[in-house]
Amino acid sequence: MPFTIKKPADVAGSGAPAIIIGLFVAFGGVLYGYDTGTIGGIMGMKHWRDLFSTGYINEKDGGLDVTSEQQSLIVSILSAGTFFGALTAAPVADTLGRRLGLIVSNVVFCLGVILQTIATAIPLFVAGRFFAGYGVGMISAMIPLYQSETSPKWIRGAIVGAYQLAITIGLLLAAIVDNATKDRYDTGSYRIPIAVQFAWAIILFVGCSFLPETPRFLIKRGKPTEAAKSLSKLRRLDVEHPALIEELSEITANHEYELSLGKASYLDCFRGNLGKRLATGCLLQSLQQLTGVNFIFYYGTSFFQNAGFKNPFVITMITSCINVASTFPGLYMVEAWGRRNLLLFGAVGMAVCQFIVAITGTVVGSGNPAAQNAMIAFVCIYIFFFACSWGPVAWVVTGEIFPLKVRAKSLSMTTASNWLLNFAISFCTPYLVNSGPGNANLGAKVFFIWGGCCFVCIFFVWSMIYETKGLALEQVDELYAKVSHAWQSPGFEPSISFQDVRDVTEGEGNRKLSLTEAEGAVNRKKSVQHVEAPGVMGEKSFVA
Repeated sequence: MPFTIKKPADVAGSGAPAIIIGLFVAFGGVLYGYDTGTIGGIMGMKHWRDLFSTGYINEKDGGLDVTSEQQSLIVSILSAGTFFGALTAAPVADTLGRRLGLIVSNVVFCLGVILQTIATAIPLFVAGRFFAGYGVGMISAMIPLYQSETSPKWIRGAIVGAYQLAITIGLLLAAIVDNATKDRYDTGSYRIPIAVQFAWAIILFVGCSFLPETPRFLIKRGKPTEAAKSLSKLRRLDVEHPALIEELSEITANHEYELSLGKASYLDCFRGNLGKRLATGCLLQSLQQLTGVNFIFYYGTSFFQNAGFKNPFVITMITSCINVASTFPGLYMVEAWGRRNLLLFGAVGMAVCQFIVAITGTVVGSGNPAAQNAMIAFVCIYIFFFACSWGPVAWVVTGEIFPLKVRAKSLSMTTASNWLLNFAISFCTPYLVNSGPGNANLGAKVFFIWGGCCFVCIFFVWSMIYETKGLALEQVDELYAKVSHAWQSPGFEPSISFQDVRDVTEGEGNRKLSLTEAEGAVNRKKSVQHVEAPGVMGEKSFVA
């Protein structure tokens, strides 16, 4: 099979507009990745440590530094901001829309960048980190939401996965800029890497001003004419084209059916089938963080520095390059292999690599040159497994599994789960890894924790992740309604149209019907029509 994803022959129109728009929106991941990646290098810069230190002396080199508590606060406050930003994303996206929501998020992010750039002491720097995080949190929930609602089903996984690719590019750019300014002994050493973020923000802000709103949001707001125009741009089809009318009718019918079951409050997201999907999304995003990837990108420079590795900034650049390169095969495999298989592949590979790093660092010691090389090699292999699987696919799955009426709310909560665990890990890691009073001094042993979590990921995927490859977002509802267990989901074929479901629901006096009941009513209606037609013809023939 060639390394390409081709449009199915029976799909009308063009996927190019939606693909280009989806890939541009994914650019917002650069803000996320760059902001995440730049702090690790900044905290390793001598001028920054001297300037922001409150008198603490580092035992390793005898120079001024920030304490573990301050380090923990500076890194983790971003994740605290992103947690609240992700939760805010739902009401903003449902009120202003997906497109305007992205623009507002960008403005909040820029406020945080300004505060960090002008800071010369920890309090203002921390405030800037919080507001930048708030904006990133909103963006991180809205981008997969926008991409999922605009992308054709046959390439949706690759487009949403491109968001993770943009995150990895942001991390790489952060490593490059940090490495370029690390030897400056002035405020430019940290102000330049921080201020560069304005460039990414301006690109996203200007581009979002020209994007169409998503058809599904417009249907949700009762604007079918505008929804048809938006879908027409995305599919490059005339608003009267049968394929466009069919897709829009199915979106509308699915939304009407969902509303017939009741309104969608936050409490409804935790009930029944929706609760199962929310639990899947929250656990998936939480476990993505517990694989330990952000330990590498938040604290990698400091960890390698304290462990005696030479050129820790270069090692961070190498891991960032691998992170970017490894995401590309993941964008292909998510459609070729499917979501379940790729997540299982990644979980097994990550678990093996993490345990090898932990055992090598514990038994041989990170001071041994051969052990250092082995640890770096397996950290790089671990990053390959993460970047081609759990990195992009976590965003793909959470963007696909929720119905329209709760999609923004549920996706904001799954994203908030990601950031909550991100906060916990970034807050606790200095205490777990560093030496000194009150610290656990685990060093390389911390990789046992990440490896154990990767092992848990294997069983989670097998038991909880449904295969959604090739399904329209509306067909995912049918999948969850008909298939009881995740391991039975591969090979599922949708067999019902929500337009038919809407018709029988209206025929039942808008009585609340489960999807299984509605399908039974549709099949009975079709069966009666099939039987009646020959009978009438036969009767007329007899009378003649």
